[in-house]
Amino acid sequence: MFPPVNEQIDVIRRGCAEIIPEEDLSRKLELSFKKNQPLTVKLGCDPSRPDLHLGHSVVLRKLRQFQDLGHTAVLIVGDFTGMIGDPSGQNKTRPSLSLEEARLNGESYLAQARLVLSDERLRMVYNSEWLARMSFEDVIRLASKYTIARILERDDFTKRLRASEPISIHELLYPLAQAMDSVAIRADIELGGTDQKFNLLVGREIQREYGIDPQVIVTTPILRGTDGIEKMSKSLDNYIALNDPPGEMYGKTLSIPDSLIYDYFLLTTQATAGELAAIKEQLDSHSVNPRNLKRQLAREIVALYHGHDAVRAAEEAFDRVFVQKGVPDDIPTFVLKAERSAATISQFLALTGLTSSGNEARRLILQGGVTIDGEKVSDPLAPLPPDREFIIKVGKRRFIKVVRPE
Repeated sequence: MFPPVNEQIDVIRRGCAEIIPEEDLSRKLELSFKKNQPLTVKLGCDPSRPDLHLGHSVVLRKLRQFQDLGHTAVLIVGDFTGMIGDPSGQNKTRPSLSLEEARLNGESYLAQARLVLSDERLRMVYNSEWLARMSFEDVIRLASKYTIARILERDDFTKRLRASEPISIHELLYPLAQAMDSVAIRADIELGGTDQKFNLLVGREIQREYGIDPQVIVTTPILRGTDGIEKMSKSLDNYIALNDPPGEMYGKTLSIPDSLIYDYFLLTTQATAGELAAIKEQLDSHSVNPRNLKRQLAREIVALYHGHDAVRAAEEAFDRVFVQKGVPDDIPTFVLKAERSAATISQFLALTGLTSSGNEARRLILQGGVTIDGEKVSDPLAPLPPDREFIIKVGKRRFIKVVRPE
């Protein structure tokens, strides 16, 4: 059922940041191989952010590798811990969610995660199943197994203390609640980004306190967004969503800086070790135009999420719009009614959703990022053209055709 242990370890090592401790991983894999029993591999899902992008795919692809090796993937939706709000990597508390909101987000998360994961050897559970049943006595006993000094070693807590920002008691319980997830499902391995390392380590300690063989931690790197600087994030608009249309996905991939080409091949595609070595050699020797490698990368990413048939259409659409300076065939149409025709261009962009707000519209206009029929707009307060029909372009990939009723 399982490949040899050394082959499994080679697969697991690829594209991961740390394995803690690696000798325990070898031991668990050897026992699994001998008993012909799959390991339980855990990944916690953040229910406050149900819209997945390539940054999330890094750890999901690692989980898929464990599935392909014959092990069981368990997605734990933190519907109960979502009421706390994990502050990992945050300077302040994340907004808490109701159980209903967290469950709805969890369903959305699973639907998108299936773009990466196999339905075979996949379970999804909600941690309210065990955490909601704990009595106050249970919580006190759990809290007694870890110290405040250890909890405050978390970088985000330390920074907030130094900045005199408030830390609520319930936030200190978050790592312990996440650790109880590992106890409840008896996780053999837990995956997470490098920003989750502290929480995953707490899971090992709490499992040991409950007489369970501690889980192995496998962390994955944080993928930088299309800006090449910050962590991929929807709020920073530097993301490639897993459910982006093929053309959008293709174009966004081509926008990444050259410095990220290898990382994206390594972390977001199925490139083999030999292919990765060849890509690295080409980049180091400057023997290929990075643009050609980015096109190859974009084709592979689109194929992963939309199939090979979608690749050609995405590439042709991109070339038509950006290489040949054309306009997409399928841009949305907005009917401009008389009562809205007096809006300024910045008001109109916010109204149609081409920008998230009037402030963003003004910023983009002043940066030269808005055109009407190919002509740049320089004044955020400019009126809309009197023409019956015109095309507005915002940034590199957002278009809308404006028409007036007869």
